[in-house]
Amino acid sequence: MFVALTLATAVAALLLAAWCGWAAYRDQPTKDWHFIGMAVVSVLALVQLVVGIVLLARGEQPEQSTTVFVAYLIGAFACVPAAGFMSLAERTKWGSVTVAAGGVVLAVLEVRLHDIWGG
Repeated sequence: MFVALTLATAVAALLLAAWCGWAAYRDQPTKDWHFIGMAVVSVLALVQLVVGIVLLARGEQPEQSTTVFVAYLIGAFACVPAAGFMSLAERTKWGSVTVAAGGVVLAVLEVRLHDIWGG
């Protein structure tokens, strides 16, 4: 895997988590600009998903199980959009907390993806 892409996705996810955590601290729901941030992080996760599948298609293998690697890729891609949809249902500060938690989870998934690939 590309270490730079994994690091960029993890850092972007943590920045999103901090931003939405700050909004929750100020008792604000997710706003339109938060959804733009979620879109940026989701695009990074999508790029990582595509790169991971291309690497597998070229014959490269993760150090650990390929099935686990693909499951983590899909989970990482789905993490922030799922939190975003949940925040739409909860239009209070708890929606912002949900997105912040999704960002932290994505950052942890990125570390795990790096470990699974053999980093």
